[in-house]
Amino acid sequence: MQSLLKQYHQHDPNAPSISAHDLVVRYNGTMALENVTFTVNAGERVAVVGPNGAGKSTLFKVIAGVLQPSAGRITLYGGEPERHICVAFVPQRTQVDLQFPANVRDVVSMGRTGRLGLLRWPRRHDRQLVEECMELVNVSDLAERRIGELSGGQQQRVFIARALAQEAELMLMDEPLNGLDVNSQEEIYAILDELRSRGVTVLVATHDLEQAARCYDRVMLLNRRLLGFGAPRDVFTADLLGQAYGDRLRISEIPDGALVWADTWCGGGHEQEEP
Repeated sequence: MQSLLKQYHQHDPNAPSISAHDLVVRYNGTMALENVTFTVNAGERVAVVGPNGAGKSTLFKVIAGVLQPSAGRITLYGGEPERHICVAFVPQRTQVDLQFPANVRDVVSMGRTGRLGLLRWPRRHDRQLVEECMELVNVSDLAERRIGELSGGQQQRVFIARALAQEAELMLMDEPLNGLDVNSQEEIYAILDELRSRGVTVLVATHDLEQAARCYDRVMLLNRRLLGFGAPRDVFTADLLGQAYGDRLRISEIPDGALVWADTWCGGGHEQEEP
């Protein structure tokens, strides 16, 4: 994969996957992100957490290069975001038209569009890579099935395969485990472990603080501002969680110093940031 990526953009081998400095994003005068600064290294798995409207989706759009910051700067592997095609976005399943008449192989093959362009037919290499990506996430036996016929866990594995077919080195995932049963969640984490071994950087937006604390290298706590970024034990403190969630989260400390929290907000899981 690496030799093919060099044909499109030469990464700075000494640069981090993401470097953001004083990012500001405004929508019609409303602040969505304010002076956000952080660095993510290659191969890290980072959970991005915060209440609805905290700026998680906005941050992902800036990283993907589809939204320009109002101020500040962000670089990916030393270059501007819009210069990269190695960034893949895995959306929430609820944001995908699952009635679209495409089978699993078709969906995974869509990951090759950025490499080929719209007017070029897939070559042998492209077809082989699609098959390898389906095999990696264990959906090869579903290749001819319509995407809408699959279970939630199977659909999520297909979307990850599409990102892999894109040859992504940086993957942005929006609530990838939302609505999945325990077995399906474990399958997704096994895939994320494989991505880590390949040096793929993964950022996951999630509302599940327990999973964020247990399954990620670092956590990023957002509420328009960056309230904390580091090891879960250092970020998930009563003070920082209180700043992020306020009355939406009830926080209790127990004798061994751990925190117990319960989200008291019962709304849906979609952020409403943009007009």
